[in-house]
Amino acid sequence: MAYQAAADALVAITSKLGQFRGESRFTTWAYKFVMFEVSAKIGRHFWRRPGVRLDAEDWDRLPDRFGSDPAREAEWRDLLAALHRAVDEELTARQRRVFVALVLNNVPLDTLVIELGSNRNAIYKTLFDARRKLRAALAANGYISDDGGRRS
Repeated sequence: MAYQAAADALVAITSKLGQFRGESRFTTWAYKFVMFEVSAKIGRHFWRRPGVRLDAEDWDRLPDRFGSDPAREAEWRDLLAALHRAVDEELTARQRRVFVALVLNNVPLDTLVIELGSNRNAIYKTLFDARRKLRAALAANGYISDDGGRRS
């Protein structure tokens, strides 16, 4: 896959060689094509063979990711139930899809970009807005403080 991505990047560079204006170093200009080709190739590769489904939700795995101990599991379960409700009730369909894919299912960002036909900045903005809405909903219901910390 690396050789194929490198070859595709070389083809892209040679086809756009006439557009090089010399405003930057040639290697800097060419590096952009290499990065785009490699990230797109890797994203397509992982999307063809996804490890998890995009819509699968595994809320039970979250406490293990945060390293909670059994003594705090009841508190975590309550917080996760509130988070699950907030995701279902507060987020738009696109925000929910992006949040579930990136946070719960660990779908690579470049894979999600390709699947949604979007770009990295749009996905970052969607996730930022979703997290802001979730934080506000959890704070309004007393699960976390307004500054983002958990309640005591």
